[in-house]
Amino acid sequence: MEAKKKTISKEDIVSIYMEEVLEKGQKPKSVYHFAKENNFTEAEFYAFFGTLEGLEKEIFRLFFANTIDLLNKNSEYLEYDMKNKMLSFYFTFFEILTANRSYVLQSLKFDRNPLKNLVQLTALRNSFKEYVLEILTDDYRLEQEKLQKFQEKGIQESAWLQLMLTIKFWVDDESAAFEKTDIFIEKSVNASFELMNVTPLNHLIDLGKFLFKEKIYSKQ
Repeated sequence: MEAKKKTISKEDIVSIYMEEVLEKGQKPKSVYHFAKENNFTEAEFYAFFGTLEGLEKEIFRLFFANTIDLLNKNSEYLEYDMKNKMLSFYFTFFEILTANRSYVLQSLKFDRNPLKNLVQLTALRNSFKEYVLEILTDDYRLEQEKLQKFQEKGIQESAWLQLMLTIKFWVDDESAAFEKTDIFIEKSVNASFELMNVTPLNHLIDLGKFLFKEKIYSKQ
């Protein structure tokens, strides 16, 4: 009796793809070639991914998702303030990247155009920006509701830029156990939260409102 073929999972396809990229030093030519060479069907691939590019994006999103899963298993993390949650995220995320460093380095240098390589980070970008908004507390929000939306978008974009700069630093880091990246993370996150201090901005807004009222009403 012929043995029943094992159903391939999303995780199987991800693992096979990463291994193939590392062993061959190049991406598969097509979904057809990728599936045929690894003994599963195109239909099985398309059950989880629309394109090879979609698979690449999902790999980096999974790095993020695994980071969040690990963080949420730590009861202490749930009690942290925003800055310490962000620090925990960074250290955990880069531990996962380091565990997959060979793949990350390979995948980020396929194309001579850096922007094309960064396309695969779009799903990570969306997930990370949502995470930033989730952990954003009132301590870092302006009191003026009309300005909060603009502020939140600014914080999300600046946080993403900081993550990208940290990835670039980590890629170039040649120190043992990437200890320089750890130092960079701590210093850059601390600095970014100093810049996010909204107390002076709230005072300036209050002053502006006062001067506006004085200028308008004093003429009546």
